[in-house]
Amino acid sequence: MGLGADGERPAEGPAASVVHNLTKRRETLATVESLTGGLLAATIVEVAGVSSVYRGGLVAYATELKSQLVGVSAELLAGRGPVDPDVAVALALGGQRRCAADWGLATTGVAGPGPQGGKPVGLVYVAVAGPSGSAVRRLELGGGRDLIRSATVVQALRLLGEQLAEVPPAAGGGA
Repeated sequence: MGLGADGERPAEGPAASVVHNLTKRRETLATVESLTGGLLAATIVEVAGVSSVYRGGLVAYATELKSQLVGVSAELLAGRGPVDPDVAVALALGGQRRCAADWGLATTGVAGPGPQGGKPVGLVYVAVAGPSGSAVRRLELGGGRDLIRSATVVQALRLLGEQLAEVPPAAGGGA
């Protein structure tokens, strides 16, 4: 990252911070998105140098694609629906596996305009799967559809950043 006009390094956003940390650790990332519909991946790939760490991602908006493309158990989806903490973790794990990455990052939830499957607008789960396990966070977001989606991206990146800070780098990095 270059220096600003004042000679100072610009403040890093969560995507730049995650990419920098993954690069330093020599580890890779994959994404699986539902309600964010590619916004998470687009945010990540805006960072210069991301090609050394970002393996790719899947947008599995339809429930059956979460099973067919990502490998989430059809029974889990049928029993819980797509907006569920265990589904979020399964999405992260599926992305990690399918893209042969060290880390998987996933989003699922309801962005609106109305409830889905009995789940309220603004209920979101973000999950991360890494070398030593997984973590999931429940979010209850307000605002319109665009705000919910953009806030989800920020929260997913923050969750990954926290996990990177807590989990020691894999030996030698790489999936």
